[in-house]
Amino acid sequence: MRVAIIHYWLVGMRGGEKVVEALCRLYPQADIFTHVYVPDAMSPAIKAHRVQTSFISSLPRPAKNYKRYLPLMPMALEQLDLRGYDLIISSESGPSKGIIPPAGALHVCYCHSPMRYIWNMFHDYREQSGRLTKLLKPPLSHYIRSWDAISATRVHQFAANSRTVAQRLQTYYRRDSTVIYPPVDVDAFEPVPAREIGDYHLMVGELVAYKRPDLAIEAFNRTGQKLVVIGGGEMLAKLRAQANDNITFLGPQPFDQLRHHYARCRALVFPGEEDFGIVPVEAMASGRPVVAYGRGGALETIVEGRTGTFFKNQTAEELIAACERAESMRFDPAELVAHAGGFNPSRFATRMKAFVETSWKQADAAASSAFAAFPVEPDRELLRA
Repeated sequence: MRVAIIHYWLVGMRGGEKVVEALCRLYPQADIFTHVYVPDAMSPAIKAHRVQTSFISSLPRPAKNYKRYLPLMPMALEQLDLRGYDLIISSESGPSKGIIPPAGALHVCYCHSPMRYIWNMFHDYREQSGRLTKLLKPPLSHYIRSWDAISATRVHQFAANSRTVAQRLQTYYRRDSTVIYPPVDVDAFEPVPAREIGDYHLMVGELVAYKRPDLAIEAFNRTGQKLVVIGGGEMLAKLRAQANDNITFLGPQPFDQLRHHYARCRALVFPGEEDFGIVPVEAMASGRPVVAYGRGGALETIVEGRTGTFFKNQTAEELIAACERAESMRFDPAELVAHAGGFNPSRFATRMKAFVETSWKQADAAASSAFAAFPVEPDRELLRA
């Protein structure tokens, strides 16, 4: 069986790329198709596969400008030649599912989210854009949105990375889906003795507007408590300028440093709404609780009072109150670790494999039903001869 994995772009190892990595292990013979590929930024598991790019990779400075080429990506996907492949798995968050599958092939989509910048967060992204982008975004997004909805019909079965995303698939595509939580390498983290816990809170992730890092900066500016921030992104310089001396920005850090800080923070602060959110699971696998905005995937990974606490509205006052609540609670590191263990890679592999097998059976049943609905009439003249 020839397998193709389609991913929107491979420029860094984030949550979507961790899923691709897991798919590579599940299908070691698979080829990968993507718009832009930066080998040095990828894991050995991904680099071991044949990777083919769309024409987006031949445009000027693709590794930096790939998001600007979004309007060209539908056409780029449709030019990918997938003849000869039996199974196609698209990993969707940017445009990847819009390939043209060959007749007879099975196309399943693992959806991290329908494209946020044209669907559920369109107005947020437009509000934060420059003048020219703000002007061009409505007509371009209308075109991409129409194509995106139509291309959803090219998928036989959808898997969603959370119930939150499953609801979006129903809202925007009118498609049902199977929820399969993404793999988290929980065994790579471990708690430390209580005496090693530090006097700081931690925030981890790319510093972009929809993740609301500004909310954490405002809250900790007010309280004066220590906050350590790990991650880069377009808002890094701006947030540094706004922050008081009690807030430390470490920028992107290697895994050892990330692991160190997870295990020693008082709690992880998670102020944005995520589709799933791998970072809170990694913190819990390190034995530390999470203070999170009570929407999106966090509601599916965090248990109020047992592994963390929520705040309902994205205001500095509510985040401060939630952090104070967490300080008054007693969390059992062993319970946190056990809870995080439910999101391990082996569970993802088992469920993904079963999902593909079920999708094959459903596709075969649908094909048989279609043939039965249109019986071939015998050629009577040929019979008489």
